[in-house]
Amino acid sequence: MNRDPDVWSPLRLSTQARIGLGRSGNSLPSQRVLEFKAAHAAARDAVHVPFDADAMLDRIGQAGIGRPSLVYSNAGSRSEYLRRPDLGRTPADLTTLTRTADDIGFVLADGLSPRALAEHGAGLLDALIMELSPHFSIAPPVVAVQARVALGDHIGHALGVRTTIMLIGERPGLSVADSLGIYLTHNPEPGRTDADRNCISNIHPPDGLDYARAAKITAALVAGARRLGRSGVALKDTSAEELAAAETLTLE
Repeated sequence: MNRDPDVWSPLRLSTQARIGLGRSGNSLPSQRVLEFKAAHAAARDAVHVPFDADAMLDRIGQAGIGRPSLVYSNAGSRSEYLRRPDLGRTPADLTTLTRTADDIGFVLADGLSPRALAEHGAGLLDALIMELSPHFSIAPPVVAVQARVALGDHIGHALGVRTTIMLIGERPGLSVADSLGIYLTHNPEPGRTDADRNCISNIHPPDGLDYARAAKITAALVAGARRLGRSGVALKDTSAEELAAAETLTLE
């Protein structure tokens, strides 16, 4: 009787987790060891790959929301950025920014995966603009280098925007090295904590959240933050319920 030598194969199609790795004597099979080493190398490369800020500025300059600006954190190098997270949270200089007092300020930051921003940043920004521009005024975007999430508070405060939306490369893992995250902060100012923000993570189509869905969730959070007067733990994502209600009305 023929038997599938790897009964885990069908299950692997539905997850990126490493399951049913098997054994070869007292060790893992060579194929699984090589796959792990390749994933580990991809994660390390995603952290250390140089970020081409000029290419990003050129790309998002075509988004139609104004000429983008470039900001650096106080981390002078990638090595210092990784060793000193505190330096990535504060700006070296914000004098290049112009106060706009718009509703939304976008910050595109390299974070812990410059690769993620390079691959998904412009596409996600386009989707966000399409979703938000009919309802809110948007400031010219800012590209932030060697940035941590809290750097967005300084940038948003300098711009005078009501809500900062930061697109930042997430920490790479052994299953995903190009995941982008969105951090939303209402009334940004230095000193905000993670409890004051909302996060949408795992944005990396086709395997993760797609741009359009991430943009709809963000728009729902922006609207909720304006009604509530704040973002963070008090603000919940209701986009799934609203989408389900809209689909029900359509079917009726």
